[in-house]
Formats: sequence, structure tokens, C-alpha cells
Amino acid sequence: MTPARLLRRLVLVEEGEAPALLWSALYCFLLLFGYYLLRPVREAIGIARGADKLPWLMTGTLIAMVLANPAFAALVSKLPRKRFIPWAYRFFALNMLAFFLAFRLLPNHGGARLGYAFYIWLSVFNLFVVSVFWGLMSDVWSEAQGKRLFGFIATGGTLGAIAGAALTGALAKGFGLGGLQVKVDPLSLLLLSMLTLELAVQCVKRLAAIFALGDVAHGAREPGPGPLEGLRLIATSRYLQLICAYMLLFTITSTFLYLQQGAIVERAFSGTAARTAAFARIDLWVNVLTLATQVFLAGRIITGLGIPLVLSILPVLTLAGFGALWAWPTFGVMALFQVLRRGLHYAVDRPAREILYIPLGPEERYKSKPFIDTFVYRGGDLLGVWAPTVFAALAIPVGLAAVGCSGLWLGSSVALGRRVKQSD
Repeated sequence: MTPARLLRRLVLVEEGEAPALLWSALYCFLLLFGYYLLRPVREAIGIARGADKLPWLMTGTLIAMVLANPAFAALVSKLPRKRFIPWAYRFFALNMLAFFLAFRLLPNHGGARLGYAFYIWLSVFNLFVVSVFWGLMSDVWSEAQGKRLFGFIATGGTLGAIAGAALTGALAKGFGLGGLQVKVDPLSLLLLSMLTLELAVQCVKRLAAIFALGDVAHGAREPGPGPLEGLRLIATSRYLQLICAYMLLFTITSTFLYLQQGAIVERAFSGTAARTAAFARIDLWVNVLTLATQVFLAGRIITGLGIPLVLSILPVLTLAGFGALWAWPTFGVMALFQVLRRGLHYAVDRPAREILYIPLGPEERYKSKPFIDTFVYRGGDLLGVWAPTVFAALAIPVGLAAVGCSGLWLGSSVALGRRVKQSD
């Protein structure tokens, strides 16, 4: 069986789509591979001086988002897509080089302040580069193509995340070379991530050629000159406001589940090794479910059910899951809930959410969307982290708040689904 025939059996791909599909999946792979090379370094820095610093780091990340969004919007306003995307990625690559030199040359590797600056920078970097990627995908693929193909494109990201995390873990442990045990300096991962970003730029150039993206700024399909246009559109568009609400409630409920997961694992297992193994089992099954669904089912589910119904899958599951956790706060219930929720988010919910931007214009894709994917997303993180402290002061159980937020999320998904139907 030829590779083309095998691809057509796995994915609902049509004649002539395969080259662009594979370049898109490779692009996604490279971005997530590069990020997951650095993610363990960030997590270690985040808890180096106590996990109590995490809420403050998230606050710092949100402030950084406020500063980064206008700068990115200004860049988008001056250059065409085929130029501002490579410029943005190469700017981040230069940032990596600067961090590498600072960690290497400054006394005590720059101390805690440099480490926290890197934590905040990487949190911004991850959301921006992925948001720009999906903005381009929603730009060059039609809505019908997105329903069939976005799930498979996201598979590239899943494989990149797995490969990046695995490589970082293997290099951190070291490897044998001529009878010697060689360990790789974690800082060298910054240089490897720079390489993956440059390779991602080459994917952008290839896709620009395939889809004939223009060389002139402010063309018919290019963003306009107004750097604040994206915020104005959010303020005036009910559709974008519903996407904001959907994103915010998704992130808040994700943080609630993350906090409950930590508490349940802490009660259920004693010792760092047992707890690490428990988290690893959850991650393994999340990746298994995500890959299986992305490769075999995502396109068929999105095409068969339609976007409005798909948007409600995760809120319904989350409402049921938090209800079950409130009644039976056990590791088994939590693990099943976490695996299903994260797996279906990566495989189905995220691709469906990106399809929402396909009918919109370049201003929404490249100015409104990055704001929603970065500032609104991290705003949900911040609310989710600080909310338990507020609930404790008000004597409100976190479980009850989680169920309430899930109900609000379901309501926002229904309203957004109705809006999608009206635009069809």
C-alpha cells in the first residue's frame, strides 16, 4: 500500500490536499517538539523556591501578555502573513539565544530573577507561537477542510510533545558513549529549540508557496494597518465574546481539576516515586487516547456531529466529571475524568475551536485570536489559581464552584453553537 493510499484510509483527505496536510502536521510537530524540550526546565524553575510562587508567576505572565499583544499586533499591521510569521518566530529564537548566554555567563546562572523571567517568557512563547500556527491554518484551509483535517494536523503536535518530553528526559538522565556516562547540559536544549523554530519557519515558507500567500501588506486577505483593531472587534462582536467566555471557562475548570488532581494524588500515594508514577500513568493514557482519536476519529466526529455539538462534548463531560468527583473523590474517578477530558480536548475540542475562526477575516485571525489565546487563556489560569483562596474565605466548597463553572461553560458552548448555526 502506498503512503498516499494509507493516508486516505486514516484521514478524510481529498485529491491534492496531502502535501499541504503533511507540511501543516510537520509544522505543528516542530512547534510542540521545541516547546516540550523546554517545558520541564520551566517547571523545575517554577517550583525551585516553592510552589507558592506559582500564582505570582502566573500574575507576571498575564502582565507580560498585556505588553506582548500590542507589540505583536503592530507587527501584524505592517507586514504580510508570509513575512510576519517568520519574523515572530525568529524573534523568539533570538530570545532563546539571549537566555542561553545569560544563563551561561551571569554569576549563579542569573539567580532566581532570571529563572522566573524565563518561566514567564516561555509561558508567553508557547501560547503565541501555537496561536499564530492555528491562525494560519484557519486562514489557508476552508471550513469543510478544517472539519476533516484539523484533527490529523493536531496529531503532529501530539507527536511533537511526546518526542520533545521524551528526549528531554533521556538527555537529563544521560547516555553511554564509549564506556562513559554523558549528561547533556539542559541549557543546550535552548539551542535545539532555536533549530526547531527555524525549521518551522521553513514549513511556513513551503505552505506560503503552496497556498500562494501574497507579498504585500494590507492586501485582500492580509491584516489591516490598525494595531488595536483586534481588541475593537472583540468589544463589538458577540461571536468573539462568546469564544472568549468559552476559552475563559475552559481554562478555569482545567485549573480546578489540576488542583484537585494534586490533592487526590497526595492523599492516595505516599512518596515522590509513587506520585510521579501516578502522574506518568495519567499522561500515558492521555497521549494514547489523544493519538487514537486524532488519527482515526477526530475528522469523522467533527464532520458527523457538526461544530455546535462538538463544542458541548467537553463541557458536558466536565460537568459530569466534577459531579462524580464531588461524590467519589478517589484516584480512579479523577484519573478517568482527567484522561477523558484532556484526551478529547487535544483530539476534538481544540481542532473544533480553531475552525470557529475560519469564516472570519484576517483581523480576527491574527489580532483578536492571539489576544484570546494568550491573555484570556492566562487570565483563566490566574482566576483558577487564586479562586480556591477566595472560596475558602467564603466557606464555599471548591467542588461546588467547579460544578457551577462547568454549568456556565456548558451554557456558553450552547450559545456559541447557536451562533455558529446562524452563520452557516
